[in-house]
Amino acid sequence: MIDVKCPISGTVWQVLVEVGQEVGEEEDLLILESMKMEIPVAAPEDGKVAEILVEPNQPVQEGQVLLRLE
Repeated sequence: MIDVKCPISGTVWQVLVEVGQEVGEEEDLLILESMKMEIPVAAPEDGKVAEILVEPNQPVQEGQVLLRLE
C-alpha cells in the first residue's frame, strides 16, 4: 500500500478518482484549497485506488493520509 499524504493544511475541494480506478504516476487524484489557491495532489507512482479517506469540504492537515494506492 502507498499512502498519499496531504502536502499542506487546507480543505478537500474535489476528489477526482474512485476506489478501484487505475491511475498513472503524476496523475491528479484530488484538489485541495488552501489560502484561496487550488493545489492538485498527484499519484506518486502508478497504482490502483484502494481507499479514499477524505471527502469534499473536509478540512485536512499537513501529513494526513488522504487516500491509499495499491
